[in-house]
Amino acid sequence: MKRAVVILSGGMDSTTAAYIARAEGYEIVALHFDYRQRTQRRERRAFEAICDRMGVVNRYLIDLPFFEQIGASALTDRSIDVPTGGIEEGVPVTYVPFRNGIFLSIAAAVAEKEGAEALYIGVVEEDSSGYPDCRESFIEAMERAINLGTKEQTRIQIRMPLVHLKKEDIVKTAVEYGVPLELTWSCYQNEEEACGVCDSCRLRLKGFEKAGLQDVIPYKKKG
Repeated sequence: MKRAVVILSGGMDSTTAAYIARAEGYEIVALHFDYRQRTQRRERRAFEAICDRMGVVNRYLIDLPFFEQIGASALTDRSIDVPTGGIEEGVPVTYVPFRNGIFLSIAAAVAEKEGAEALYIGVVEEDSSGYPDCRESFIEAMERAINLGTKEQTRIQIRMPLVHLKKEDIVKTAVEYGVPLELTWSCYQNEEEACGVCDSCRLRLKGFEKAGLQDVIPYKKKG
């Protein structure tokens, strides 16, 4: 069976990408990163639960403590508050410098080792929070670099099936593919009840509202 590495955070987008990869006939190699993010334990729990539900046996859990040392993001530096006043224009303080570039580089190493021909990532360009490393052009450039920097027989295609979708379309797609949305976690700052007011929660809630559906994860409040 053909094989794909899926970067799986445990969030709605990456989980939907994983289900799409499976529907497209790939054996899933699940890759998760602990990078000292605020909701690290909750995201890992979501990752494991989703892998269990999908029956994914081949799992990689990679520890990246240096993100905390670099800082410069509200997700990894607790001296920087997570914004809760609404989604702002430009690159927000929740952007983790070059995170997806680093993730993709490690994922490429795993893909080469595993003999995978595809790498799935749940980036969203049009309705994201303004992260530069979620742009389609950036991912395409990373694909070229990865194939230049790996063995001649290695050919890895980076697939980003959600990149042009709005959040409501992602919710609808997730339902279509049978994604267990109740197992996913998106909140930037809470691990028991989603805060409902960070950028990620607002985008998720907006997506469910526009899709005409009710989100089933617990929220402390809904902004």
